[in-house]
Amino acid sequence: MNKPSLRAISTAAAIALLVVGLVVGGVIGIFVGPSFNPPATLTTTVVQQRTVVQEKTITTTVGQPQPAAPLPPILEPAVVKLGDGLPYIPASLLDKKVTLSGEIRIGALLSLSGDLRTFGENERVALELARDDINAWLSKRGINLRVVLEIEDTATQPEQALAKLQALAARGVKMVAGPLSSREVRNLKTYADENNILVVSQSSTAVDLAVPGDNIFRFIPDDRKQGPALARLMWDAGIRYYVPIWRGDTYGDGLKAATESAFKRLGGAVDPGIRYNPDAKEFATEIATLESKVRDAISKYGQGAVAVHLISFEEAVLLLQEAAKRDVLRSVRWFGSDGTAGSGDIQNDATSAQFNVDTKFLHTIFAATTSDIFERVRDKVKQVYGREPETYTYTMYDILWVLVLSILTVDKYDVTAVKGVLPIVSSQYFGASGWTILNENGDRVGGDYDVWAIEKVGDKYEWKVVGTYKASTDSVAWARGYEGKYT
Repeated sequence: MNKPSLRAISTAAAIALLVVGLVVGGVIGIFVGPSFNPPATLTTTVVQQRTVVQEKTITTTVGQPQPAAPLPPILEPAVVKLGDGLPYIPASLLDKKVTLSGEIRIGALLSLSGDLRTFGENERVALELARDDINAWLSKRGINLRVVLEIEDTATQPEQALAKLQALAARGVKMVAGPLSSREVRNLKTYADENNILVVSQSSTAVDLAVPGDNIFRFIPDDRKQGPALARLMWDAGIRYYVPIWRGDTYGDGLKAATESAFKRLGGAVDPGIRYNPDAKEFATEIATLESKVRDAISKYGQGAVAVHLISFEEAVLLLQEAAKRDVLRSVRWFGSDGTAGSGDIQNDATSAQFNVDTKFLHTIFAATTSDIFERVRDKVKQVYGREPETYTYTMYDILWVLVLSILTVDKYDVTAVKGVLPIVSSQYFGASGWTILNENGDRVGGDYDVWAIEKVGDKYEWKVVGTYKASTDSVAWARGYEGKYT
């Protein structure tokens, strides 16, 4: 690291940043994810916790909380809670003098239409709630600043995401929340780097976008963490051979490879599978090929040992409607990912939802840490849309807070300055998704993954969190009442 402003940080600094999040406030569950109700002012303790930074394992002291060794002043874990249902922020910002005034203009690239429409709708609610919370706090502090959102719809299309980013830049907006998909992030990355625009994605997970020093931050781990979760779910369910069918983009290719690698390490075998065009609107040919592959696999391995792994966005509805016509595809287990977990379109389509029930379809997504902030954001989305929000709703809420807190820290709307402090600010922030600790690539440090499934409740279909994959033990902890149902 040549300059403090560079986002890339050394292993030692990355570990120190991670320790800040781990030691503040006792057992907080970055990897175990229990409910967390910390005190108004957090203190430094040593906790039992396993973490991974740059593939190196660190195990802290086991036992009663003890005083921690002194940390560098810049990493001093001093955070305070702003109020019920509000985040913890660095204590240094409570009384910091701010000379910046006027408007803080933050862009937002949201999937308000297209393959992740219901995700984008949820995230807009969270983003606007964060804006209102921040503005209320700034007003209470007497700071003459107001956050203004400039929201653009990308339609989950990479070309449109770039065009909308360019439009925001032309209006002087240099810091942006979103976009949602890795395909979009990849397409705008060069423009963002070359034009010094800061982009913070709530959900991009593609492995090839884990790049140190660029202008892309991601408040979610990359798919090298999700792959093992999916592999473990399948293996524990008795699956020994699966057929992947995945969207042919940077997200689909990366998650497919990560899952396959982890599954083979467990001793399983994987079919070459079917890579489909993510812009297609009809999938009869792909599903016919899938049926043939599954039939052949059943004849070799037995029905109970064969599964389908679908890596999709909300075009999954079209795929599942076609799959539901074929008994052999309904006779095996299906597994999804964060692109389908919590999808409103799947939930609201009776054919797709019932197919999920029939196949005991499980979907993984990064586990947010439960807290009063989490519950408040959750309740707001459920009030507006009547559905359970996916994890990226919570990370979107946190992105806006961390961006604004970073701007306040440097007291100017300057990308280079904000980029330099954002990893430190985020390491001392606890919000709707938990501790937002980033690694040297500017991506969230890996953790646990919730397991989602659709259940039929009366005459309605509902998403339920039925378990959690524990990264520290490579195991699945099932929610009460679901023990044995999905294995």
